[in-house]
Amino acid sequence: MLTKTKLQSTLEKILSKDNVLSTPEECYVYAQDGTNGVASEILPDAVVFPETIEEIQKILAYANENKIPVVARGAGTNLVGACIPEKGGIILNFSKMNKVLEVNKTNMTAVAQAGATVGEIQQKAENVGLFFPPDPSNLRVSTIGGAIAQSAGGAKTFKYGTTKDYVLGLKVILADGRLISVGSNTIKNATGYHLEQLFIGSEGTLGIVVEAILKLIPKPETSRVVLAYFDDVDSATKSVNAMIDANLRPSTIDFMNKNTLQTIEKFYPAGLLVDKESALIIEVDGFECSMETQIARLEEVLKKSGASDIVVSHTKEEQERIWTSRRASFAATAKLKPDVISNDLIVPRENISKLVQGINEICEKYSLPVSIVGHIGDGNVHPQIALDLNNSVEAENYEKAKAELYELTLNLEGTLSAEHGIGSEKRMYMEKAIDKDTLDCMKSVKKLFDPNNILNPNKIFDVEKWFKNMLYLLEILRDRS
Repeated sequence: MLTKTKLQSTLEKILSKDNVLSTPEECYVYAQDGTNGVASEILPDAVVFPETIEEIQKILAYANENKIPVVARGAGTNLVGACIPEKGGIILNFSKMNKVLEVNKTNMTAVAQAGATVGEIQQKAENVGLFFPPDPSNLRVSTIGGAIAQSAGGAKTFKYGTTKDYVLGLKVILADGRLISVGSNTIKNATGYHLEQLFIGSEGTLGIVVEAILKLIPKPETSRVVLAYFDDVDSATKSVNAMIDANLRPSTIDFMNKNTLQTIEKFYPAGLLVDKESALIIEVDGFECSMETQIARLEEVLKKSGASDIVVSHTKEEQERIWTSRRASFAATAKLKPDVISNDLIVPRENISKLVQGINEICEKYSLPVSIVGHIGDGNVHPQIALDLNNSVEAENYEKAKAELYELTLNLEGTLSAEHGIGSEKRMYMEKAIDKDTLDCMKSVKKLFDPNNILNPNKIFDVEKWFKNMLYLLEILRDRS
């Protein structure tokens, strides 16, 4: 039987003593992530800080042989319990594999280790006149490995797409320690299956991403921000289609409801109009010579769509002031109650008004203060719900509200997650979102890549029971043959 002492000793031989944590005090912090109110009752047995691909290969080979769970972790900022070690085992911390290895201006590509932050990739790309569009709100700390694992998006998705649209190739270590390279260093690739897309959004359940080849694009010359207020939500949502019809393609169309405006203004005064039902933050980018034309056309569309007040930024300071107010929404909501939970819902754009209305009704039903923000151009909103998780009534009400929010989303032809992933928080709802045959296919893929179920076990869906049933059926078939 493998003991914790034996595990620690083996890991210290593979790495070094300084790169292995194993005391309860050291491991406690890694039993939780950015998901409010969620933590594993079981601590990881060890937290390791590999510095090379070869070290990770050895760790996985050993873990697979001994059926030890392994959970990859970047900054731990995810909001769905995706890197909580429910089964104990080993945490792979990528903070020492955090380099941007290359930015190639000619090829317009970057190569980065999994622990490199999205913000650093953006900065190094911009230094040579290039642009990496994915922009999670915590990009200064969130890692590219985490962004790939969760298929992260961000505010600029409306024009530029999500992380998956910028991954050209990956180096991935499989459960048994083998290193595979999927994708390529070219923009076009019609050579076999695109396995790199399989690992994007897999939350470390199929393999451990250690390195990524990323597509870059030319950096826009300039950008401007417009803050538009509306007296009703429906007019705000319909204005998005009006922009599209007018051949406008903003990089960002972000939404704030009335409660959000009021909450921000209460705690972080920014001069927002708190009597308005909703507001849109619209960012346009491109060549300097086109800005005035774009802004003029945008203002015209917004006025025709029912915008009652429009604020146009003319300086970088004004632009940043608008974005700062938007970014303050979570912190402001957090001041209402001891805890705040940000969810991730997405529906077809035509149903966004019904979604916002439904969120308000459900949260009012359960007496839960909610600020609604999001990337309305994508049909994606984030209800930020304030509550006290130590209050059993409020905690129970939130669980009821959450179930109804997911049901509402699915009834409006949406799906469970736009950019936050599934993790442990949403796995119980997967059977409602995806049909059985499709889920069985997904579980078969998991079984193929990770037959011993050591890679971030039971995230996205609970496969243990399914695995056991499959093994039982195989035994019956063997007996009959």
